[in-house]
Amino acid sequence: MTVDNRRAVVEALLFASSKPLSTDNLSEASGIDKTGLKETLAALQKEYSSDSRGFSLEEVADGFQFRSDPRFSAQIGKLFAARSRRRMTRSSLESLAIIAYRQPVTKAEIEHIRGVDSGAVLKTLLSLSMIRILGRKEAPGRPILYGSTREFLEYFGLRDIDSLPTLEEVTEILEESEEAFGSLDTERDEELPDEETERLSDEREGLEKPFDAETRGDEDTEENEENPESRIQNSEGDSSDAIDETTSEVPDQDL
Repeated sequence: MTVDNRRAVVEALLFASSKPLSTDNLSEASGIDKTGLKETLAALQKEYSSDSRGFSLEEVADGFQFRSDPRFSAQIGKLFAARSRRRMTRSSLESLAIIAYRQPVTKAEIEHIRGVDSGAVLKTLLSLSMIRILGRKEAPGRPILYGSTREFLEYFGLRDIDSLPTLEEVTEILEESEEAFGSLDTERDEELPDEETERLSDEREGLEKPFDAETRGDEDTEENEENPESRIQNSEGDSSDAIDETTSEVPDQDL
């Protein structure tokens, strides 16, 4: 098989597969020995790494897969706007991170770190194929051990579990994110005009001011003192209403 034919075969296999293909899969399907296959894959990766290409050949989840260039994520998002990518809740991501960094790990160990029950979260992650059962721990009760899957690596674009960022790198990313968001909040506050700032401050003070029943009662008393005539009219109206109600309740008597 010529070099061009080998490249064409490998391209066809990668294009037809929706999942990353390992070298064993490619070698078995194409009939190319692993030495020649590695040379072909390296040549294809070099060719597709050009900026003029809209996709590249990436090594993901212990396999190879064509992947679109992140530069065109906005355009691709419009194409698949109707399809919603599966999203995970914060509790799911927390549990998944613990499993990824501490695997193999038991449910009790996950709950000890999170401080809450994680049974429902683990069921969700199992249904999404993000985690799998590795076996049972040699301990009282023989609890189940959980670990990550190839789908997990594929979902996050990782070559293998060793490609996970270190905790120091994660801390740096979080600190940079906090600084970025903090600067955005500061800029937004500075952009507000003085009049707008004063108005918002007055609104907050009005919301924070408690209701004073005694003050309200004093206000009603002052209004009555300022308008004695209206107070007398209200009293007469109340008295007449009471008389009408009393009269209506007296039964008719036979004369």
